[in-house]
Amino acid sequence: MRRPQSLQGRLLALVLGLVLLVWASTSVMTWVDARHELDELLDSHLAQAAALLVVQQADLEEAHDVDAPSLHRYAPKVAFQVFHDGRLVLRSANAPAWPMAAGDRLQQGFRTVSVDGTAWRVFATHGAERDVQVYVGEQVASRASILRAVLRSTSWPMLVALPLLALAVWWAVAQGLAPLRRLGRTLAERPAHDLQPVRIADAPSEMTPLLAALDGLLARIAELLQSERRFTADAAHELRTPIAAIRAQAQVALGEPDDTLRRHALESTLAGCDRAARLVEQLLTLSRLEAESPGPRQRTELAPVVQRAVAEVAPRAVGKQQAIELDAAPGCVVAGDEALLQALARNLVDNAVRYSPRGARVQVRVARDGARIVLEVQDSGPGLDQADRQRLGQRFFRVPGSEESGSGLGWSIVRRIAAAHGAEVSLQRSPALGGLAVRVAFAAAEGSSE
Repeated sequence: MRRPQSLQGRLLALVLGLVLLVWASTSVMTWVDARHELDELLDSHLAQAAALLVVQQADLEEAHDVDAPSLHRYAPKVAFQVFHDGRLVLRSANAPAWPMAAGDRLQQGFRTVSVDGTAWRVFATHGAERDVQVYVGEQVASRASILRAVLRSTSWPMLVALPLLALAVWWAVAQGLAPLRRLGRTLAERPAHDLQPVRIADAPSEMTPLLAALDGLLARIAELLQSERRFTADAAHELRTPIAAIRAQAQVALGEPDDTLRRHALESTLAGCDRAARLVEQLLTLSRLEAESPGPRQRTELAPVVQRAVAEVAPRAVGKQQAIELDAAPGCVVAGDEALLQALARNLVDNAVRYSPRGARVQVRVARDGARIVLEVQDSGPGLDQADRQRLGQRFFRVPGSEESGSGLGWSIVRRIAAAHGAEVSLQRSPALGGLAVRVAFAAAEGSSE
């Protein structure tokens, strides 16, 4: 497994690499520019030297092959020649006896030539008279030496400064990343139960979004843990009642000699088991809804989904001599998860049947309302007042005075599924039946017929 790259190392490599690249580019540009300027300067010196020879020339008719003295240690690197009528009349000690640029037929201007295997930069010009030819030359190697000396004097301070610059950059990067290291130590030393906002002294502004996102994450984790603790405590409390009832009825059945009473105790035990099983199912459904994101939404015809939900609840309604009326219009297509939609409809219908008296009516309707698909469940039960309707949907809340067994989780599941599908849930008193009317409005799926 590869070790993660160090952010400080990456920053150092990037900064120093850029510094070296800029320094090398600058050195190359300096070298090119200095060489050009140096050539211009030394060429002008050659031209000036030739001009002096032209101005100061002696009686060339009387002069013949005169060697000028060498007065400086760099003199061998510079040479000159003066010809009159094709005869060499004056030259430096290191100049050849033949014209330095004879092979190139140079009579006026600059030319780089080779003399005895050595490269020379030569300037040629005429004297005061056309029969006088002057050559002034300089070894090209001397120019390169001067250029290297110039560059050496400008480059070595930078070479010495580079290690110091590297140390300065390392220190600056280390100081700049110090808040990140403090953040790492703070998180590593923090207890697992401490979900308070993170505070880092002297944190730079660039870390503000990171700290804000981290604090938001900790807040959501704290809220989730608090919800889980509350859910676990409420579930344990709610499960205690049916388990205790099952145990009591089982003890009665064990000690009851009368067959009728024993059968009644066993039927109560079975009812308690059914209640506990329903409670566990509701808890698992709600837990899955909160722990997982809903699956991909698919085009779902709502009418058959609601029909199946009504069929599941129908036996209970028949047992209470209730009438369920279903009006499900075709073509009501929504985007959603079919299993969750069926759970939503089943809970709505089951609540209407459970909390309505014997002989009550329950109306279930699926219809289109403009751009919305509406699922509506009404009953002729006692309904709810405004205060209870506001509390409806809280976990384990049950309507006071209700004789029906229940956990109060059904409405939590309904609201959670509706929220996952972007649906709106509204409650009011049923104008037709007098009980509770629940309306769930979904957005119609794209392409569904109106």
